[in-house]
Amino acid sequence: MRGLISKIASKSLSVAGKWQQQQLRRLNIHEYQGAELMGKYGINVPKGVVVTSADQVQKAIQDAFPNQTEVVVKSQILAGGRGLGTFKSGLNGGVHIVKSNEVEDIAGKMLGQILVTKQTGPQGKVVSKVYLCEKMSLVNEMYFAITLDRTTCGPLIIACKKGGTSIEDLAEKFPDMIIKVPIDVFKGITDEDAAKVVDGLAPKVADRKDSMEQVKKLYKLFCACDCTMLEINPIAETSDNKLVAADAKLNFDDNAAFRQKEIFALRDSSQEDPREVAAAKADLNYIGLDGEIGCMVNGAGLAMATMDIIKLHGGTPANFLDVGGNASENQVVEAFKILTSDEKVKAILVNIFGGIMKCDVIASGIVNAAKQVALKVPVVVRLEGTNVDQGKRILKESGMTLITAEDLDDAAEKAVKASAS
Repeated sequence: MRGLISKIASKSLSVAGKWQQQQLRRLNIHEYQGAELMGKYGINVPKGVVVTSADQVQKAIQDAFPNQTEVVVKSQILAGGRGLGTFKSGLNGGVHIVKSNEVEDIAGKMLGQILVTKQTGPQGKVVSKVYLCEKMSLVNEMYFAITLDRTTCGPLIIACKKGGTSIEDLAEKFPDMIIKVPIDVFKGITDEDAAKVVDGLAPKVADRKDSMEQVKKLYKLFCACDCTMLEINPIAETSDNKLVAADAKLNFDDNAAFRQKEIFALRDSSQEDPREVAAAKADLNYIGLDGEIGCMVNGAGLAMATMDIIKLHGGTPANFLDVGGNASENQVVEAFKILTSDEKVKAILVNIFGGIMKCDVIASGIVNAAKQVALKVPVVVRLEGTNVDQGKRILKESGMTLITAEDLDDAAEKAVKASAS
């Protein structure tokens, strides 16, 4: 999530003064992939080509931009704020407009380097691809986005006659400049809806009717591809009076993966938290944080309550991990592997209230995980519910050194104490 939409759809969390990014359950693709997808739907996009090494640059320029004297070089990471970002190598900016004979040099300085932006956090993200785009003659830059709105229970188109890197500040200082057009999901986008959006963009030279058609095509893409967010910043007017998507940021609903196989094949897991990638493979609901107490809980509500009570006792949760109500023993083992792979984790808290999830399954998973993973941190266990006696017996007979707790408050207090020792 990037740009203005990131303030609506993605929040930053601060735990004990540490920066954390809240993971949302949606596919995020690179700009070059989004531009290619937009082109398939008849949306105007700049000509571009992606390279993965500096050696590919010269051929790419000869094939794609043989007559251009300048080229736009864009680092590709799954985060916004690239233009104002800084590489850990010292290079300022993840987007540069340079002479054609300088592209190879600047691309070489980006590839393989870590770019830090306001959305990556201080750890930054590695640039493994660079997108080379034609330099277009832009006469006006605006902002366009489509997201899902809980209030209207449908798509919401957002438009602003001013775009660019300062859109967030503009939205905060001049909220009236942001035009919001809710779309009836049953009727689809109408001419009246498209006209309102174009009026919000207030193009200076682009043809009004053509601009309305571009808005309709963007909405068609949003629905047909099961997007959760589509953001173009800037959507721009060119000197030849066209409306062009000069940027492309799209997210897709993970629940639609079964019918959007081509799109989900674009996933770049190298840009994601490796813990979350491993959890997804094991079908676990996991979100990595920056705390010191690893949590394994069944049920999202109980997991949130567990994180809250850890904070209440002065600790910091290292993750959100809901093993669900029907986890297998193997999933419990995988969950432990993920928790113990986090070097920041100083203690693990297992909090299970067995309903559908049986305590003996959890206990067997803990014991088997201990056999496969060297547990170097204390483990606090609180079990209640279905088959709780069998579960406690399995743990007791395992010979493992565990810290048992009677209730959630007792478990959190012991986990915080164990993490500090």
